[in-house]
This record gives sequence, C-alpha cells and structure tokens, in this order.
Amino acid sequence: MQVNGAHHTGFSVVDLDRSIEFYALFGCEVIWRRTITDGYFRAIVGLPDTVVEGCHLRVPGTGHIIELFAYAPQLAPAHLAPNQPGHTHLCLLVDDLRAAHAELVGKGVAFTSEPVMITAGVNAGGWGAYLRDPSGNQIELFQPPVR
Repeated sequence: MQVNGAHHTGFSVVDLDRSIEFYALFGCEVIWRRTITDGYFRAIVGLPDTVVEGCHLRVPGTGHIIELFAYAPQLAPAHLAPNQPGHTHLCLLVDDLRAAHAELVGKGVAFTSEPVMITAGVNAGGWGAYLRDPSGNQIELFQPPVR
C-alpha cells in the first residue's frame, strides 16, 4: 500500500450552521453542503438509519478540507480531554498567534490558555494554543518558529 496524501479532517458537530459560522472565523469557506441519506454513506459509517447534514470547508492557503457532519440521531458530545485515548485535534497554522488569539477572544472564542511559547523540541521558538469549536472538537493554533 502507498498513501498519496491526506484528503480531509472530519468532525461530528452538534449544529452545522453554528459550526460553519465558527470555522468562518478562520477564513474557511464552504465547498459543498448537503443532506446525506445515501446507502453507500450509511454503509461506510456503519449507521444504517442515519441522516447527516454535512459540508466540506476549505482551509485557507491549503488544499486541506474540514468535513463537518451533524448526525441524526445524535449522541451527546464526548468532550474528550487531550490525555484520553480517542481524543483528536486539528492544528491550523497562523503567522502571529498572539494577534490571532486577541482577535478570536474579541469574537467570543474561549481558549484553554493564552498563547504559550514552545521552549523545547523541534518546534522550540514557536507558539501554541488550544481551543474548542462549538461542538467540543479541539483545535490547535500553531505559529511555527522562525528558522
């Protein structure tokens, strides 16, 4: 087997409209949106009776896609902590994390912490911060070190 790239990162969300508005704060644009009831989809996800409101968003400056699915029926959000197996996160690159943090806080986004300077390892000199989307999915904003 040979892997040739990555197509998308997928998140289950509570409210698709609210999630689209949230990811628009990062400049993500909707590529497509539709109600999914197709048999092939139900077979892939292993939920024969599900209905999904779904969309793809393009991450600015990349070919990477964020896939958002609001399932019906829907279970309660898990809100896994970073130290719980099964926890995932999406890392978005920014040029100036402190400015991005201030802008997003001004728009009501809550972060786990203020931007933190990375002091060890391959990313020493960079900056990082975690936040959650409206459904509890973890997002990392990362400003790479200047080399």
